[in-house]
Amino acid sequence: MKPYYNQKFGNAGALYSLGRSTKEDLNAARTMVAHILSAKQNEITFTGGGTESINLAILGYCRAHHTQNKAKSFGHIITTNFEHPAVLESCRQLIKEGYEVTYLPVDSHGLIQADDVIRAIQPNTILITIMYANNEIGTILPIVAIGKSLQAVNHQRIADGLPSIAFHTDACQAGEYLNLAVNSLAVDMLTLNGSKIYGPKGIGILYHRQGLKIEPIIFGGGQENGLRSGTENIASAIGFAKALEIAQLSRKELKVLTGLRDYMIAEITKRIDNVVLNGDAKLRLPNNVNFSIGGIEGESAVLYLDAKGIACSTGSACSAIHLEPSHVILAIGRSHELAHGSLRFTLGRETTKSDIDTTVKELTAIVKRLRSMSPVNIEAK
Repeated sequence: MKPYYNQKFGNAGALYSLGRSTKEDLNAARTMVAHILSAKQNEITFTGGGTESINLAILGYCRAHHTQNKAKSFGHIITTNFEHPAVLESCRQLIKEGYEVTYLPVDSHGLIQADDVIRAIQPNTILITIMYANNEIGTILPIVAIGKSLQAVNHQRIADGLPSIAFHTDACQAGEYLNLAVNSLAVDMLTLNGSKIYGPKGIGILYHRQGLKIEPIIFGGGQENGLRSGTENIASAIGFAKALEIAQLSRKELKVLTGLRDYMIAEITKRIDNVVLNGDAKLRLPNNVNFSIGGIEGESAVLYLDAKGIACSTGSACSAIHLEPSHVILAIGRSHELAHGSLRFTLGRETTKSDIDTTVKELTAIVKRLRSMSPVNIEAK
Protein backbone atom coordinates (compact mmCIF):
# COMPACT_ATOMS: atom_id res chain seq x y z
CA MET A 1 0.00 0.00 0.00
CA LYS A 2 2.86 2.36 0.83
CA PRO A 3 3.73 3.59 -2.71
CA TYR A 4 0.13 4.69 -3.28
CA TYR A 5 0.37 7.28 -0.52
CA ASN A 6 3.41 9.20 -1.74
CA GLN A 7 4.52 8.00 -5.19
CA LYS A 8 1.62 6.49 -7.14
CA PHE A 9 -0.84 9.06 -5.88
CA GLY A 10 -2.63 9.75 -9.16
CA ASN A 11 -6.41 9.93 -9.39
CA ALA A 12 -7.55 6.74 -11.13
CA GLY A 13 -10.21 8.72 -12.97
CA ALA A 14 -7.72 11.08 -14.61
CA LEU A 15 -6.34 10.89 -18.15
CA TYR A 16 -2.73 11.77 -17.33
CA SER A 17 -0.20 8.93 -17.09
CA LEU A 18 0.00 8.87 -13.29
CA GLY A 19 -3.79 8.45 -13.15
CA ARG A 20 -3.83 5.77 -15.84
CA SER A 21 -1.13 3.86 -13.96
CA THR A 22 -3.10 3.79 -10.71
CA LYS A 23 -6.22 2.79 -12.66
CA GLU A 24 -4.34 -0.20 -14.04
CA ASP A 25 -3.22 -1.16 -10.52
CA LEU A 26 -6.77 -0.79 -9.20
CA ASN A 27 -8.04 -3.10 -11.91
CA ALA A 28 -5.25 -5.56 -11.13
CA ALA A 29 -6.43 -5.62 -7.50
CA ARG A 30 -9.99 -6.13 -8.70
CA THR A 31 -8.83 -9.01 -10.89
CA MET A 32 -7.06 -10.64 -7.95
CA VAL A 33 -10.20 -10.45 -5.80
CA ALA A 34 -12.33 -11.79 -8.65
CA HIS A 35 -9.92 -14.71 -9.13
CA ILE A 36 -10.10 -15.68 -5.46
CA LEU A 37 -13.91 -15.56 -5.58
CA SER A 38 -14.01 -17.40 -8.94
CA ALA A 39 -15.86 -14.39 -10.30
CA LYS A 40 -15.48 -11.91 -13.16
CA GLN A 41 -13.68 -8.60 -12.77
CA ASN A 42 -16.81 -6.58 -13.53
CA GLU A 43 -18.65 -8.40 -10.74
CA ILE A 44 -16.47 -6.81 -8.05
CA THR A 45 -17.22 -3.35 -6.65
CA PHE A 46 -14.93 -1.75 -4.07
CA THR A 47 -16.79 -0.06 -1.20
CA GLY A 48 -15.94 1.89 1.94
CA GLY A 49 -16.25 -1.24 4.10
CA GLY A 50 -18.52 -4.14 4.92
CA THR A 51 -21.36 -1.93 6.13
CA GLU A 52 -21.51 0.02 2.89
CA SER A 53 -21.32 -3.18 0.86
CA ILE A 54 -24.27 -4.63 2.78
CA ASN A 55 -26.26 -1.42 2.35
CA LEU A 56 -25.53 -1.40 -1.38
CA ALA A 57 -26.57 -5.03 -1.72
CA ILE A 58 -29.81 -4.78 0.25
CA LEU A 59 -30.99 -1.24 -0.45
CA GLY A 60 -29.58 -1.12 -3.97
CA TYR A 61 -31.08 -4.40 -5.06
CA CYS A 62 -34.50 -3.97 -3.44
CA ARG A 63 -34.98 -0.44 -4.75
CA ALA A 64 -34.14 -1.68 -8.24
CA HIS A 65 -36.64 -4.54 -8.02
CA HIS A 66 -39.60 -3.26 -6.04
CA THR A 67 -42.95 -4.62 -7.10
CA GLN A 68 -45.76 -2.40 -8.33
CA ASN A 69 -48.43 -3.99 -6.13
CA LYS A 70 -48.59 -1.25 -3.53
CA ALA A 71 -51.64 -2.81 -1.91
CA LYS A 72 -49.28 -5.21 -0.15
CA SER A 73 -45.73 -3.93 -0.20
CA PHE A 74 -42.91 -2.98 -2.53
CA GLY A 75 -41.41 -6.42 -1.98
CA HIS A 76 -40.59 -9.05 0.61
CA ILE A 77 -37.16 -9.73 2.15
CA ILE A 78 -36.10 -12.75 4.23
CA THR A 79 -33.31 -12.58 6.81
CA THR A 80 -32.57 -13.88 10.32
CA ASN A 81 -32.92 -12.28 13.73
CA PHE A 82 -29.21 -12.40 14.56
CA GLU A 83 -27.65 -10.70 11.54
CA HIS A 84 -25.07 -7.93 11.80
CA PRO A 85 -26.59 -4.50 12.55
CA ALA A 86 -25.74 -3.39 9.00
CA VAL A 87 -28.25 -5.94 7.70
CA LEU A 88 -30.87 -5.33 10.37
CA GLU A 89 -30.75 -1.55 9.99
CA SER A 90 -30.89 -1.78 6.19
CA CYS A 91 -34.00 -3.93 6.50
CA ARG A 92 -35.49 -1.50 9.01
CA GLN A 93 -35.00 1.30 6.50
CA LEU A 94 -36.73 -0.70 3.78
CA ILE A 95 -39.71 -1.29 6.06
CA LYS A 96 -40.04 2.50 6.33
CA GLU A 97 -40.04 2.66 2.53
CA GLY A 98 -42.88 0.16 2.20
CA TYR A 99 -41.14 -3.21 2.03
CA GLU A 100 -41.97 -6.28 4.13
CA VAL A 101 -39.31 -8.22 6.07
CA THR A 102 -39.46 -11.70 7.64
CA TYR A 103 -36.94 -12.27 10.45
CA LEU A 104 -36.38 -16.00 10.81
CA PRO A 105 -35.44 -17.23 14.30
CA VAL A 106 -32.29 -19.28 14.85
CA ASP A 107 -32.03 -22.23 17.22
CA SER A 108 -30.12 -22.36 20.49
CA HIS A 109 -26.85 -22.90 18.59
CA GLY A 110 -27.43 -20.03 16.19
CA LEU A 111 -28.30 -22.31 13.29
CA ILE A 112 -31.09 -22.26 10.73
CA GLN A 113 -32.24 -24.89 8.26
CA ALA A 114 -32.45 -24.30 4.52
CA ASP A 115 -36.01 -25.62 4.54
CA ASP A 116 -37.03 -22.90 7.01
CA VAL A 117 -35.77 -20.27 4.60
CA ILE A 118 -37.55 -21.78 1.61
CA ARG A 119 -40.84 -22.08 3.53
CA ALA A 120 -40.71 -18.35 4.27
CA ILE A 121 -40.76 -17.42 0.55
CA GLN A 122 -43.81 -15.50 -0.65
CA PRO A 123 -44.92 -14.62 -4.21
CA ASN A 124 -43.53 -11.09 -3.73
CA THR A 125 -40.19 -12.16 -2.19
CA ILE A 126 -37.32 -10.41 -3.94
CA LEU A 127 -34.29 -10.93 -1.69
CA ILE A 128 -32.86 -13.34 0.87
CA THR A 129 -29.93 -12.07 2.95
CA ILE A 130 -28.35 -14.45 5.47
CA MET A 131 -24.85 -14.24 6.92
CA TYR A 132 -22.21 -16.87 6.14
CA ALA A 133 -20.84 -16.91 9.71
CA ASN A 134 -21.99 -14.96 12.74
CA ASN A 135 -19.74 -12.15 13.91
CA GLU A 136 -20.33 -12.74 17.63
CA ILE A 137 -20.70 -16.48 18.25
CA GLY A 138 -18.95 -17.78 15.13
CA THR A 139 -21.72 -20.14 14.00
CA ILE A 140 -21.39 -21.15 10.33
CA LEU A 141 -24.72 -21.14 8.52
CA PRO A 142 -25.72 -23.51 5.67
CA ILE A 143 -25.27 -21.01 2.86
CA VAL A 144 -24.63 -23.66 0.20
CA ALA A 145 -27.79 -25.60 1.09
CA ILE A 146 -29.86 -22.41 1.05
CA GLY A 147 -28.38 -21.28 -2.26
CA LYS A 148 -28.89 -24.63 -3.98
CA SER A 149 -32.48 -24.88 -2.71
CA LEU A 150 -33.18 -21.35 -3.89
CA GLN A 151 -31.90 -22.16 -7.37
CA ALA A 152 -34.55 -24.87 -7.67
CA VAL A 153 -37.21 -22.47 -6.38
CA ASN A 154 -36.18 -19.79 -8.86
CA HIS A 155 -36.35 -22.25 -11.73
CA GLN A 156 -39.98 -22.95 -10.85
CA ARG A 157 -40.78 -19.28 -10.23
CA ILE A 158 -39.56 -18.34 -13.69
CA ALA A 159 -41.72 -21.10 -15.15
CA ASP A 160 -44.68 -19.68 -13.22
CA GLY A 161 -44.05 -16.15 -14.47
CA LEU A 162 -42.69 -14.88 -11.14
CA PRO A 163 -39.40 -12.96 -10.78
CA SER A 164 -36.41 -14.83 -9.39
CA ILE A 165 -35.16 -14.13 -5.87
CA ALA A 166 -31.62 -12.87 -5.26
CA PHE A 167 -29.46 -14.35 -2.51
CA HIS A 168 -26.98 -12.14 -0.61
CA THR A 169 -24.62 -13.26 2.15
CA ASP A 170 -22.60 -11.20 4.60
CA ALA A 171 -19.32 -13.12 4.43
CA CYS A 172 -17.19 -10.63 6.36
CA GLN A 173 -16.31 -13.14 9.08
CA ALA A 174 -15.70 -15.91 6.54
CA GLY A 175 -13.02 -14.22 4.45
CA GLU A 176 -10.13 -15.57 6.50
CA TYR A 177 -11.41 -19.09 7.00
CA LEU A 178 -14.07 -20.39 4.59
CA ASN A 179 -14.54 -21.14 0.90
CA LEU A 180 -15.40 -17.98 -1.05
CA ALA A 181 -16.03 -19.42 -4.53
CA VAL A 182 -19.33 -17.74 -5.34
CA ASN A 183 -20.53 -20.35 -7.82
CA SER A 184 -20.13 -23.20 -5.35
CA LEU A 185 -21.84 -21.08 -2.68
CA ALA A 186 -24.73 -20.40 -5.10
CA VAL A 187 -25.01 -16.74 -4.07
CA ASP A 188 -25.85 -13.71 -6.19
CA MET A 189 -24.17 -11.15 -3.93
CA LEU A 190 -21.44 -11.46 -1.31
CA THR A 191 -19.95 -8.92 1.09
CA LEU A 192 -16.36 -8.85 2.41
CA ASN A 193 -14.40 -6.25 4.35
CA GLY A 194 -10.72 -5.60 4.93
CA SER A 195 -10.61 -5.37 8.71
CA LYS A 196 -11.53 -9.06 9.18
CA ILE A 197 -8.71 -10.39 6.99
CA TYR A 198 -5.76 -8.45 8.44
CA GLY A 199 -6.28 -5.82 5.77
CA PRO A 200 -6.92 -2.07 6.01
CA LYS A 201 -10.04 -0.73 7.66
CA GLY A 202 -12.48 1.34 5.61
CA ILE A 203 -12.44 -0.88 2.52
CA GLY A 204 -14.68 -3.71 1.40
CA ILE A 205 -16.14 -5.29 -1.70
CA LEU A 206 -19.50 -6.36 -3.01
CA TYR A 207 -19.60 -9.28 -5.39
CA HIS A 208 -22.71 -9.02 -7.57
CA ARG A 209 -23.49 -11.55 -10.25
CA GLN A 210 -23.18 -10.19 -13.78
CA GLY A 211 -26.49 -8.84 -15.06
CA LEU A 212 -27.90 -8.23 -11.59
CA LYS A 213 -29.61 -4.84 -11.45
CA ILE A 214 -28.58 -2.71 -8.47
CA GLU A 215 -29.24 0.98 -7.85
CA PRO A 216 -26.40 3.04 -6.34
CA ILE A 217 -26.82 4.47 -2.86
CA ILE A 218 -23.96 6.99 -3.22
CA PHE A 219 -24.16 9.47 -6.08
CA GLY A 220 -21.51 11.58 -7.77
CA GLY A 221 -18.94 10.99 -10.48
CA GLY A 222 -20.02 7.46 -11.34
CA GLN A 223 -16.88 5.58 -10.32
CA GLU A 224 -16.94 1.79 -9.89
CA ASN A 225 -19.06 1.38 -13.02
CA GLY A 226 -21.63 3.78 -11.65
CA LEU A 227 -22.31 1.78 -8.49
CA ARG A 228 -20.09 3.61 -6.02
CA SER A 229 -19.26 7.24 -6.74
CA GLY A 230 -16.24 8.89 -5.16
CA THR A 231 -12.52 9.04 -5.86
CA GLU A 232 -11.20 5.49 -5.59
CA ASN A 233 -9.25 4.52 -2.46
CA ILE A 234 -6.36 2.96 -4.37
CA ALA A 235 -4.05 2.17 -1.44
CA SER A 236 -6.78 0.39 0.52
CA ALA A 237 -8.02 -1.53 -2.51
CA ILE A 238 -4.47 -2.75 -3.14
CA GLY A 239 -4.16 -3.68 0.55
CA PHE A 240 -7.50 -5.48 0.56
CA ALA A 241 -6.60 -7.63 -2.45
CA LYS A 242 -3.23 -8.59 -0.98
CA ALA A 243 -4.73 -9.36 2.44
CA LEU A 244 -7.38 -11.57 0.84
CA GLU A 245 -4.72 -13.42 -1.13
CA ILE A 246 -2.68 -14.04 2.04
CA ALA A 247 -5.82 -15.08 3.95
CA GLN A 248 -6.68 -17.75 1.43
CA LEU A 249 -3.09 -19.04 1.42
CA SER A 250 -3.23 -19.21 5.24
CA ARG A 251 -6.25 -21.52 5.29
CA LYS A 252 -3.91 -24.52 5.49
CA GLU A 253 -3.09 -23.42 9.07
CA LEU A 254 -6.71 -23.63 10.24
CA LYS A 255 -6.30 -27.02 11.92
CA VAL A 256 -3.83 -25.46 14.36
CA LEU A 257 -6.17 -22.57 15.10
CA THR A 258 -9.14 -24.92 15.52
CA GLY A 259 -7.12 -26.94 18.01
CA LEU A 260 -6.30 -23.82 20.03
CA ARG A 261 -9.96 -22.81 19.95
CA ASP A 262 -11.12 -26.18 21.28
CA TYR A 263 -8.37 -26.13 23.91
CA MET A 264 -9.51 -22.72 25.17
CA ILE A 265 -13.16 -23.84 25.29
CA ALA A 266 -12.19 -26.93 27.27
CA GLU A 267 -10.01 -24.96 29.70
CA ILE A 268 -12.66 -22.33 30.43
CA THR A 269 -15.30 -24.99 30.92
CA LYS A 270 -13.00 -26.93 33.28
CA ARG A 271 -11.77 -24.02 35.39
CA ILE A 272 -14.87 -21.81 35.66
CA ASP A 273 -18.23 -23.08 36.82
CA ASN A 274 -21.62 -21.77 35.74
CA VAL A 275 -20.58 -21.02 32.13
CA VAL A 276 -22.19 -21.93 28.82
CA LEU A 277 -20.69 -21.90 25.33
CA ASN A 278 -22.57 -19.69 22.87
CA GLY A 279 -22.82 -21.11 19.35
CA ASP A 280 -22.36 -24.59 17.96
CA ALA A 281 -19.31 -26.44 19.28
CA LYS A 282 -18.25 -27.70 15.83
CA LEU A 283 -20.03 -25.59 13.19
CA ARG A 284 -18.18 -22.46 14.23
CA LEU A 285 -15.30 -20.36 12.97
CA PRO A 286 -11.88 -21.65 14.08
CA ASN A 287 -11.02 -18.35 15.78
CA ASN A 288 -14.18 -17.82 17.85
CA VAL A 289 -14.72 -18.51 21.57
CA ASN A 290 -17.87 -17.01 23.10
CA PHE A 291 -19.16 -17.81 26.60
CA SER A 292 -21.94 -16.55 28.81
CA ILE A 293 -20.74 -16.50 32.41
CA GLY A 294 -23.26 -16.43 35.22
CA GLY A 295 -22.90 -13.88 38.01
CA ILE A 296 -20.78 -11.26 36.21
CA GLU A 297 -21.15 -8.21 34.00
CA GLY A 298 -19.33 -8.68 30.73
CA GLU A 299 -18.29 -5.03 30.51
CA SER A 300 -16.53 -5.26 33.88
CA ALA A 301 -14.68 -8.40 32.82
CA VAL A 302 -13.57 -6.70 29.58
CA LEU A 303 -12.07 -3.79 31.53
CA TYR A 304 -10.31 -6.05 34.04
CA LEU A 305 -8.88 -8.18 31.23
CA ASP A 306 -7.82 -5.08 29.33
CA ALA A 307 -5.82 -3.96 32.38
CA LYS A 308 -3.94 -7.27 32.02
CA GLY A 309 -3.23 -6.64 28.35
CA ILE A 310 -5.94 -9.01 27.10
CA ALA A 311 -8.43 -7.66 24.55
CA CYS A 312 -11.87 -9.20 24.23
CA SER A 313 -15.44 -7.97 23.77
CA THR A 314 -18.98 -8.53 24.98
CA GLY A 315 -20.53 -8.53 21.50
CA SER A 316 -20.16 -6.80 18.17
CA ALA A 317 -17.52 -4.06 18.06
CA CYS A 318 -19.89 -2.04 15.89
CA SER A 319 -22.45 -1.77 18.71
CA ALA A 320 -20.20 -1.73 21.78
CA ILE A 321 -20.93 1.93 22.54
CA HIS A 322 -24.56 1.17 23.40
CA LEU A 323 -23.81 -1.20 26.34
CA GLU A 324 -27.01 -3.10 25.62
CA PRO A 325 -27.34 -6.90 25.78
CA SER A 326 -26.27 -8.57 22.56
CA HIS A 327 -29.20 -9.24 20.23
CA VAL A 328 -27.28 -12.30 19.01
CA ILE A 329 -27.08 -13.85 22.48
CA LEU A 330 -30.74 -13.06 23.09
CA ALA A 331 -31.63 -14.61 19.71
CA ILE A 332 -30.22 -18.00 20.79
CA GLY A 333 -32.39 -17.98 23.89
CA ARG A 334 -30.11 -16.66 26.63
CA SER A 335 -31.59 -14.40 29.32
CA HIS A 336 -30.83 -10.68 29.46
CA GLU A 337 -28.62 -11.32 32.49
CA LEU A 338 -26.56 -13.94 30.68
CA ALA A 339 -26.39 -11.77 27.57
CA HIS A 340 -24.81 -9.09 29.74
CA GLY A 341 -22.36 -11.71 30.99
CA SER A 342 -21.17 -12.84 27.55
CA LEU A 343 -17.54 -12.59 26.47
CA ARG A 344 -16.10 -13.09 22.99
CA PHE A 345 -12.45 -14.07 22.55
CA THR A 346 -11.06 -13.96 19.02
CA LEU A 347 -7.93 -15.97 18.23
CA GLY A 348 -5.60 -15.11 15.37
CA ARG A 349 -2.47 -16.00 13.44
CA GLU A 350 -0.14 -15.06 16.30
CA THR A 351 -2.14 -16.67 19.13
CA THR A 352 -0.22 -19.31 21.09
CA LYS A 353 -1.14 -21.92 23.70
CA SER A 354 0.73 -19.80 26.22
CA ASP A 355 -1.52 -16.83 25.38
CA ILE A 356 -4.58 -18.98 26.03
CA ASP A 357 -3.21 -20.32 29.32
CA THR A 358 -2.53 -16.77 30.51
CA THR A 359 -5.96 -15.59 29.44
CA VAL A 360 -7.79 -18.46 31.15
CA LYS A 361 -5.78 -17.94 34.33
CA GLU A 362 -6.57 -14.22 34.45
CA LEU A 363 -10.21 -14.76 33.49
CA THR A 364 -10.67 -17.33 36.27
CA ALA A 365 -9.38 -14.88 38.88
CA ILE A 366 -11.46 -12.00 37.48
CA VAL A 367 -14.67 -14.04 37.47
CA LYS A 368 -14.05 -15.05 41.09
CA ARG A 369 -13.50 -11.42 42.06
CA LEU A 370 -16.57 -10.13 40.21
CA ARG A 371 -18.79 -12.82 41.66
CA SER A 372 -17.60 -11.99 45.17
CA MET A 373 -18.86 -8.43 44.62
CA SER A 374 -22.16 -9.41 42.99
CA PRO A 375 -25.37 -9.61 45.09
CA VAL A 376 -26.83 -12.20 42.70
CA ASN A 377 -25.54 -15.26 40.87
CA ILE A 378 -27.26 -16.04 37.59
CA GLU A 379 -27.28 -19.68 36.51
CA ALA A 380 -25.86 -20.16 33.03
CA LYS A 381 -28.23 -22.19 30.88
